[in-house]
Amino acid sequence: MLVFVLSAASIWCLLSEMYGLCDMRTFFFAILLPATAALYALAVLDRAKGDRKLWRAVMIGSLAGLFGAVMYDIFRLPFVFSDAWGMGKLGIPQMPLFKVFPRFGALILGEPMEQGVAAGQPGAAWGAGYSSAAHLLGWLYHFSNGATFGVMFAAMYAGAKEAIGATRAQAWKPALWATLMAVAIECCLLASPYAKFFGIHLTTRFVVVTMLAHVVFGLGLGVYFAWHAGRWRLPAPIPVATS
Repeated sequence: MLVFVLSAASIWCLLSEMYGLCDMRTFFFAILLPATAALYALAVLDRAKGDRKLWRAVMIGSLAGLFGAVMYDIFRLPFVFSDAWGMGKLGIPQMPLFKVFPRFGALILGEPMEQGVAAGQPGAAWGAGYSSAAHLLGWLYHFSNGATFGVMFAAMYAGAKEAIGATRAQAWKPALWATLMAVAIECCLLASPYAKFFGIHLTTRFVVVTMLAHVVFGLGLGVYFAWHAGRWRLPAPIPVATS
């Protein structure tokens, strides 16, 4: 439960801003950074002094979440650069799916959320015109969410018998549960003030594309989780001598 709560601090950084509980900049420095430091400090402590189960779950969860986030972004690349790459000929529309990331960075930096070129102009889909710091921090925050979603998944799932004995042949089990988690996350975001807060029009096309992207994220997270868990075995406990 502690690992889950510390991991959830990343997404709550954004939720607290959207729901008016705390501005993102304050939450980032006062809560998210200390919570992240505490999470990985616990993992390192377990590696040094414990049975390494916590270390293993946090590391595998983080890597799986990052892998899922990369797959998520790769899936969305053709939509973001549709005009530049001539993807419209294939029926792939131009969509500003990356513009939200520099907005994250701007909120954390205390800059105006709306910057850069106007909607419909070249570069608007990925946030052209925002500061380099806003882009860098926003993307880092995006990958922080991916990694911590992976840790949250590990906290919920790693104790199950299926995950402890996960192998590549059993990858469908965590992949299924991770995909369901990713779809649930997207449903929660669609039901939240997310779209209204960032001025996103909830068209059918947007909902379908973002839902498919989250399915890709969940599949990537779950398959990587099973693959890595199957390879990373904990050392067998040393038997205690009895007389």
